[in-house]
Amino acid sequence: MHIPTFRRARGSDLAAIVGLLADDPIGRLREDAAEPLLAAYRDAFAAIEADPNQLLAVATEDGQVVGTLQISFIPGLSRKGMWRGQIEAVRIAASHRGQGLGGHAFEWALEQCRARGCALVQLTTDRDRPDAHRFYEQLGFTASHLGYKKAL
Repeated sequence: MHIPTFRRARGSDLAAIVGLLADDPIGRLREDAAEPLLAAYRDAFAAIEADPNQLLAVATEDGQVVGTLQISFIPGLSRKGMWRGQIEAVRIAASHRGQGLGGHAFEWALEQCRARGCALVQLTTDRDRPDAHRFYEQLGFTASHLGYKKAL
């Protein structure tokens, strides 16, 4: 595997990103990759792009999007005003899974967080993703907190 190029996502990447989000058993139930894309995806992309504390990124290989992730840079008063990076929506194309791309994606993402002055990186993952749990633990993440969500 070649090491892919990581960069900020562009509008032209949106369909590929949504396709990655939909390409797993959980994503299939909550995403809609049908063309034309829902306006909500375009609106969300525009909001992310306009927010300096958001970084939606893609990994590309030979001009094709093969991975994606989003980093939110979060200021906070706790921990003496510490900034943290929140990494979400990590997806790797099925054709590239198991080849080290996820590890490269996290190395890149952690460097982005360091460059922004983050002292902590956090993520959440669905309880039904045991392979992801093992992967994150191999990267040095610890399951230190219990998270809750509420649909509105």
